Amino acid sequence: MAVSFDLFGTLVSVDRPDDVAAAVGRELRERGVRVPDDWDRAYRERHVDAPPGGEVPLPAHVSAALASRGVRAAGNAARLAVVAAFDPAVETRPGATEAVAAARDRGPVGLLSNCSVPELVGRTLARSALSRADFDAVVASVGCGWRKPDRRAFEAVARRLGVPVTDLVHVGDDERTDGGVEAAGGTAVLVDEVALSELPAHLDALEGSP
Repeated sequence: MAVSFDLFGTLVSVDRPDDVAAAVGRELRERGVRVPDDWDRAYRERHVDAPPGGEVPLPAHVSAALASRGVRAAGNAARLAVVAAFDPAVETRPGATEAVAAARDRGPVGLLSNCSVPELVGRTLARSALSRADFDAVVASVGCGWRKPDRRAFEAVARRLGVPVTDLVHVGDDERTDGGVEAAGGTAVLVDEVALSELPAHLDALEGSP
């Protein structure tokens, strides 16, 4: 058995910007980028086409939104602004470290997160009671290119864990996204149905099922 965990809302709680467009715009100005007067509108428009299930990295979206208004962000200003705009305070959810440890006792453990912000998953782990070393594989949609519930996201983490996706148990908080593992042939465990503190016993039951 291999187990993957969702990050945000499952293992940790984070504070996110109330207004992402405004937060990114503020960080762009800090880096000398001229922010269009209608930035809020430009940010909310679609600028980068992606295939169904595909992830658009937020810096690419920001650069395209600026370009749509005739503004070019020099160098990696867009990426730096996006990373700075998401600087979260992190709270590890009760039972998270124990749940990950219990999963490690039963096989390889991965992290699979929908996240379009580069570096955010790593920085979040660094500020939590967990660490990168607790996982055999860490996969974010910004890196693999696919967002849950697309089966290719689950296949990506299963491949990194060395198992077929049919042997993957995915633990998350969102039936719409995390529950997508079942369409790929895996097993979903939702924390509003099975609390993290109950996960060890639940994994035992799954191991014992035919």
